[in-house]
Formats: sequence, structure tokens, C-alpha cells
Amino acid sequence: MFQALPRIGRRRALFGSATVFSVIGLLLWWLLPLGEESPSGTIVFSTGTRTGVYQMYGKLLQGVIAKDMPHLDVQLKSSDGSQQNVRRVATGEADFTIAAADAVETYVLQNKPGSGRLRGCSRLYDDYVHLVVPRSSPVQTVADLKGMKVAVGPSGSGVRLIANHVLEAAGLDPDTDIKPLAAGIADTPDLLKHHKIDAFFWSGGLPTNAVLELSKTYDVRLVPIGSDLVEKLHEQGGASRYYRSAVMPADAYPEAQRGSSVQTLAVANFLITREDADPKLTEELTRTVIANRDHIGDVVHAAQLVDLRTAIYTDPLPLHEGARRYYRSIKP
Repeated sequence: MFQALPRIGRRRALFGSATVFSVIGLLLWWLLPLGEESPSGTIVFSTGTRTGVYQMYGKLLQGVIAKDMPHLDVQLKSSDGSQQNVRRVATGEADFTIAAADAVETYVLQNKPGSGRLRGCSRLYDDYVHLVVPRSSPVQTVADLKGMKVAVGPSGSGVRLIANHVLEAAGLDPDTDIKPLAAGIADTPDLLKHHKIDAFFWSGGLPTNAVLELSKTYDVRLVPIGSDLVEKLHEQGGASRYYRSAVMPADAYPEAQRGSSVQTLAVANFLITREDADPKLTEELTRTVIANRDHIGDVVHAAQLVDLRTAIYTDPLPLHEGARRYYRSIKP
């Protein structure tokens, strides 16, 4: 039948078939996982406290990684927070984590084990410092905490690091001028409600569910941390240079804030890994974090603030080569 066609018809038929096969080939190349295989194996991701933002972020990231990299097993490991997270990655106990810039800088400045191996993948979102007290409390400034029982976070947490810096900036010795309690966000709301502490510090994305739920069941407010304290923090040097003035919007905790914004300070969070992490894995993980910003942000609202324009700025850590490949691949 084909041979009965005129020569020109046969040429058109051949050309049409070739075109169809070319289009099918392009579609297959586009849609199917041809070429490099998806990363496989097992990685450990250090998260945070049970009711903290790091833990929620880690669980959601684990879910999207399962879809994007089905051959990769992600094991989550809870922690006290940023300081412990940094140490775990630097020493090989974990492969990836989220940590605040001040905790990273502190670890590097102290030249702790593996500090030179740390690398950044992405700047994520900012942590906001919360100083929570009962509404009836006489505390109006950080300095008013003198002599009070204050939860300052576990020893391995970023909260402890920030609380100590803020207290010192307010002229208080964190060990002697207050009665410090090493409790984290999983316990501090109940401790405050039962009058076992007078106040607690927390540093996390907005809103943090534990603080939000506390404000719905117990009358609390947030103590302002003014720009004058931020100036004194910067005078401390070192890791304190990563703190900056910020405003907690009025709708972060409506019941606690009652329509008023709160002056505070903020610090950036990074996704970090080690120098020896596989470049392909790091590239794909960075891609997944950026691509799923909105999906993760539906639950962890702070994640909506992940911005491709600023993601590459992971000072004090250099970018990992795999993350650098990703940012180059999407550069217009």
C-alpha cells in the first residue's frame, strides 16, 4: 500500500513519521527519569524539639523528598535546636539540618570539631525572638526579668544562645541575675500556665504553634525587644552581628498581641550540610526545598518566606558545590 503512493507522498509520509517520533522522543526525555538516576541511600536529618518549627519543617520535607527522590530514605532525628544541629552535621552524626546563623557562626568562631567542613545549601526563613509572660506580669522590658525564674531553652538550643546574648545586652548575667531553667518550647507553655516560671524565651518562625495555642488558652503577651538592645547586641561582636531589628506582625498571635505589632529581633535560618556530601544529592535536595516552598508553607507558614533571590546568601558558610549547581541551573 505504501509503495503505491507517489514519490512525493512517500516523502511526506516519511517526514511526518519522523516528526511524530521526534516529538514522542522529546516528550519521553522530558517526562521520564532518563539519564542520571535519582539519589538513593539513607540520610539523617537533624530537626528540633517536638513542638518546634524545625521538627514540623523536617517532617514535611521528608514527605516531599519521598515523592521527588523515592529511592532516598530520610531519617529524622529530633534535637534541642540549632547548636546541637550544627554539631551533629559537623561531626557526621547527621547529614543535613536547619540551624540559625548565630549558632553556625558561634560553632565556627570556636573552631569546634568539623567546623571547617560545614557548608550552606539555602537561606530559608527568619526566626523571631519571643519573650512570653502572663498578661498580668510586671515585666515590660528584658531588664525587668531580674530575680525571676525564666526558661531560657536547653543547653544545645539556639534559644539558649539568643537568650544569653539578649540578657547580657540588657545588663543581666544569665546565670546569676535570673533563675534560669533549661526548658524548651515543648514544656514552657505548661510551666508558665502553672506558675512554675515567670517568663520564657523562644526563637522560632511565625507563628509557632505552641505559642499560638498557649495564647488561646491562657492570657499572655509578648515583651518588646527594642532596637536599643539590638545595638548593644552588635557591640558584643561575634555571632551577635547576625541579629537584626524586626517587627512581629499583629496577626502572628492575635490573642496575645490584641492588634499591636511587637518590636523584636530576628535571625536567619539555613539549610546546611558538610563539604563531603554528594553534590548530586545536595543539588536535588536544594531543588526540592525551593520547589516545595508553598506546599510546606501551607503548614509551616514561615517557609513561605523562602526566597530564591536571597537563598544563596548563607554567610558565614560557603555554598556547597551541589547547591551552587542548582542555582546556576535556574539562572536566567
